[in-house]
Amino acid sequence: MTRSTARIFCVIFALLIPATGFADQTLSLDGTLIQGGFAKGTVPPGSQIRYDDHDVIVGPDGRFLIGFHRDEPADTVLTVILPDGKEQRYPMNVQSREYDIQRLDGLPEDKVTPPQDVLDRIAAESAKVRAARAHNSPETWYDSGWIWPAKGPITGIFGSQRILNGEPRQPHYGVDVAAPEGSPVIAPADGIVTLVEPDLYFSGGTLMIDHGRGLASTFLHMKSISVSVGQKIKQGDTIGTVGATGRATGPHLDWRINWFENRLDATLFVGPMPKDF
Repeated sequence: MTRSTARIFCVIFALLIPATGFADQTLSLDGTLIQGGFAKGTVPPGSQIRYDDHDVIVGPDGRFLIGFHRDEPADTVLTVILPDGKEQRYPMNVQSREYDIQRLDGLPEDKVTPPQDVLDRIAAESAKVRAARAHNSPETWYDSGWIWPAKGPITGIFGSQRILNGEPRQPHYGVDVAAPEGSPVIAPADGIVTLVEPDLYFSGGTLMIDHGRGLASTFLHMKSISVSVGQKIKQGDTIGTVGATGRATGPHLDWRINWFENRLDATLFVGPMPKDF
């Protein structure tokens, strides 16, 4: 891990030291109330929850999970409809973050905007990925806990962004782990495979695992994928190997976590990279 990455982890985890949840007789919520974070909560069984245009699954025990996008506004509201029909609204007060922004000017235009045939391919591939992210299983496979799917130096961080010739590009939504090509990739948590694509334009070999209730991991630039759609996965299972496929400059694993379309920071689930890689 680089010194700059270590400093980022220190900032993030310093933010987690204060109590980040709240509780009353209706709602108990605990988690990382920061852009890219997530929270678990409980409400009286039989309640309904609405957050960020999603009807949130509430288990028979009243448990639920929500996630906060990279650019989540501070004033989002979680709505609880109690079994008796009463509605209560809770401001989330999501903390903002500063991201690493890099500006590059004077680039050839064909290096910034792909030709139309490539744009058409990208659009079709993006639709497949969105469909896989839409899974909303009632399962709570994420209760298995979290481990790193690969080990190595962290070379890319969540939320960073480039501005090319004055035009903002899509932010980087994952954490990049550098590792030798062919190194094993393992499942960070239990789940079920919802997407296997060997050659997407940007991400190359791409795999997605549904961890339940809208929470999903995606693994990019893989050399090989050793699981299939519909296969149940346990934490620690080998799911493929590190590669440099797609738009990659070298072998690494780009690991991303989503709550539906909300992009979350994987490091907030798993913690700092172990020192024994």
